[in-house]
Amino acid sequence: MNRRSFLTTTAVVGAAGLVGGQLLTACSGGKKGDKLIPLKEPGSYYIPELPDKAIDGRPLKCGLIGCGGRGNGAVGDLLTAADGVTITALGDVFPDRIRDTREAIEREFGQVVPAENCFTGFDAYQKVIDSGVDMVIVATPPVFRPVHFQYATSKGVHSFLEKPICVDAKGYRTIMATAKQAEAKGLSVVTGTQRHHQRAYVESYKKIQEGLIGEITGGNVYWNQGMLWYRERQKGWSDMEWMIRDWVNWKWLSGDHIVEQHVHNIDVFTWMLGAHPVKATGVGSRQRRITGDQYDNFSIDFEFENGIHMHSFCRQIDGCSSNVSEFVQGTKGSWNSADFAIRDLQGNILWQYDEEAAKAQFAQHNPYVLEHVDWVNHIRKGEAHVEAAETGQSSLAGTMGREAAYTGNTVTWDEISASDLDYMPEKLELGKMDMAKYTVPVPGTGK
Repeated sequence: MNRRSFLTTTAVVGAAGLVGGQLLTACSGGKKGDKLIPLKEPGSYYIPELPDKAIDGRPLKCGLIGCGGRGNGAVGDLLTAADGVTITALGDVFPDRIRDTREAIEREFGQVVPAENCFTGFDAYQKVIDSGVDMVIVATPPVFRPVHFQYATSKGVHSFLEKPICVDAKGYRTIMATAKQAEAKGLSVVTGTQRHHQRAYVESYKKIQEGLIGEITGGNVYWNQGMLWYRERQKGWSDMEWMIRDWVNWKWLSGDHIVEQHVHNIDVFTWMLGAHPVKATGVGSRQRRITGDQYDNFSIDFEFENGIHMHSFCRQIDGCSSNVSEFVQGTKGSWNSADFAIRDLQGNILWQYDEEAAKAQFAQHNPYVLEHVDWVNHIRKGEAHVEAAETGQSSLAGTMGREAAYTGNTVTWDEISASDLDYMPEKLELGKMDMAKYTVPVPGTGK
């Protein structure tokens, strides 16, 4: 259809509208009073209990692995979420990170982490886990998270894994195998995809599973913002030290921002649909990023079973329009996280999350805190609860999209999940790196 024919057709359709790229008629369904057909039967999917604070119970000792900004934030969220929790061990590659975190915990929460329980180096995670903790927060750069989760699980320690939880195929397989082991041991494992613990998202998920938008047919997800932080190299920093301190700009450490950040939005769609994509085709480029070797924009077409498509668009470039949201189209209507509303095919609101009612019912609305409430509740109740497999699939979906853009080729789920892709360097030491390996990918070249 050429542009003139398209405009003529849409003018004739008029009020029928355009939704999800399809011409829809007024008799498409989604009206109030229609009988709902659930996508999943109630009780077959997980809905978290989200009280303002975790239940009281046995005292818990927690270790922190990775004392950067997100690690410090997670400690604050945990101590806000639950009483009777003590931070007893810290681990990081850099001593100054541990010093700053230790001081912040004492200043803000009145807890003193013993000096003998503060560990530095690439093996610090083992020492933290072996120090006698019940639970551990893993907030290192993402490439390290599969190994740290694996070790914590082998020791019977409950894990909070910041997202994403893998950046390559080897890490994904480690996550999936360890998730099964964690379930067998009855552990509680919560991940940093905090929308699963955000009241508006949880209620939206319930309505979609109840069938309010009908069968899901497609969607769009976005994380478009300005450039993230970066670290200029300082005198005396080795190659490895600079890369780790600047980790969010290096693809081996972060997975690139389609994995490190945009995993949130990809995860929302796969959560709502209950399936992972089967192939990805896309583009990306590097326009204005200052350090590192990764892209600053991606546009990916994800295809799922039954011909469902989801468009993924993420960008980190200053001076461009911003959009962080998700849109899901169904046969009877649509849902948009921009206003947490479900509309029928004519645009009428069928349901919308009641923010005022939630404020009257609950005091705590921060999903970063509520995910820790859920984590502690499962630990104190002795209930097995493992979110790692679901987040592992979302992380691999981002990885599949990234590789499609890097190579210029369509990448299938079977190919990426079975590939030998492994971003971990052969040696982990604060020294010289072969920086020639870390170049910006050029599609179509095989490099």
